Parts: sequence; C-alpha cells; structure tokens
Amino acid sequence: MATVNLTTDAFEKTVTSDGITLVDFWADWCGPCKMFGPIYEAASEKNSEITFGKVDTEAEQALASAAGITSIPTLMAFRDGVLVFSQPGALPAAALDQVIEAVRALDMDEVHAKIAAQRAGAQSA
Repeated sequence: MATVNLTTDAFEKTVTSDGITLVDFWADWCGPCKMFGPIYEAASEKNSEITFGKVDTEAEQALASAAGITSIPTLMAFRDGVLVFSQPGALPAAALDQVIEAVRALDMDEVHAKIAAQRAGAQSA
C-alpha cells in the first residue's frame, strides 16, 4: 500500500481505526524528511496490512501543533487507536523495520490495562 496524505479531517479517523497506523510528519524543505521519505515509502510497500500516513506540517500546521510536533521528521505509531510510539528524527530502514516489528509484537490487552491503571492513578491523585 502506498502512503496516504493525512489532513486534519482524516487524521483522527485514520489513527483511531483498528490495526497499525504509522504517521510521518514532514515538510518539503526538510532535508532529513527527504532522506526518510523513500525509506518510509519502501516500508509501506513491504507492509500492506499497515496504514502509512503522511502529514505535511506546512499544509497542516494546526494538526502538527495539536500532535505536539516540535521537530521533523517525526514518526508516530498507533495500534488500535493507541499512540504506542513517537520519535523525531529520520530512521534508517533497519530501525523502521524494528519499530514496525515492535508495534506488531505488542500485547494490546497489556497496553490497555496499563492505560486504565494510569487513568485510575491520575484520578485518585
């Protein structure tokens, strides 16, 4: 699957859907973004069951701001609607493959239990 351009309108629906969604926050003027772009595109071709989204931070400044993007490129990974990874900086292909495998390997029941425990702890504080 090729990458999908995400806008403010489509972002939430895309990242909250079931399965894995990766999002690359980038800009055309960003050198590291241009280096990471082909690596990200190649990963999208190898992993057709994953949604690969791209957010142009120049065109979608409000979305980038709402997502807390302070450095680009930034890669975010969502699984079943939960943000499970966020890191600025261009990744080499092997590192991107490791992120994908780590997200695939997550025990989402455990992730949801940890989130519930954190929320319970925050409410009692």
